[in-house]
Amino acid sequence: MAFDFTEAEIQRYSRHILLPEVGGTGQAALKAASVLIIGAGGLGSPAALYLAAAGVGRIGLVDDDTVELSNLQRQILHTTQAVGTPKVDSARARLEALNPEMTLETWPLRLTADNVEDLVSRYDLVCDGCDNFTTRYLVNAACVRTGRPLVSAAVQRFEGQLSTFHPARGGPCYHCLYPQTDGAAEGLSCGEAGVFGAVTGVMGTLQATEALKELLGLGTSLAGRLLMWDALSTRFTTIALQRDPTCPVCGTLKRETSDG
Repeated sequence: MAFDFTEAEIQRYSRHILLPEVGGTGQAALKAASVLIIGAGGLGSPAALYLAAAGVGRIGLVDDDTVELSNLQRQILHTTQAVGTPKVDSARARLEALNPEMTLETWPLRLTADNVEDLVSRYDLVCDGCDNFTTRYLVNAACVRTGRPLVSAAVQRFEGQLSTFHPARGGPCYHCLYPQTDGAAEGLSCGEAGVFGAVTGVMGTLQATEALKELLGLGTSLAGRLLMWDALSTRFTTIALQRDPTCPVCGTLKRETSDG
């Protein structure tokens, strides 16, 4: 089978192409794929770098914030020279320098109920690395309605969590895991509780790995499981997640799909 790769692309992705599980077919699938990344911060930085490096053909990046000096301890997309500039502009310079062959679409906006579904529907998969429950609920609901898989990561202090949500395949959604919406579930922000910088790097890299697995259909999906990492004890724990049949977001998905 012939693949539409330039000589430069063959060299760039040669280590992927050498893997029988990926090969030319898989690399072509990545080139044709699109991923929306929510947040250009501690999680979004490594996720975006590895997805761009892997050859995902189109990447969308959502962030309405500007680079601050305190970000640089963990948000590796940005540099000291970028302080005060929009994060999406700083990210564009870094990502296009890494891989000018991919297409980067930047969205310097705050996600709302009015724009999130339209934005999510433009991409094949969503990586959520935001730092608040309000946005996570919005993104989750949009992914459920559009049938997009969601790879969601979160960090605080020395700990991280990661899962893939794809209720269209029968698994739970994010709201099944965290059903509270009244603000009671909100934890302290990084600015309040602190965060060990390298923890975001590990979790963002794992997030990119799971996204690539989903796009390629490789290995065992993290859907239906929650991965937790305690950096201080160097311990990974995985627990099974169950779909909530009364979930207001995905609980009626099966019935609605059957009814057409």
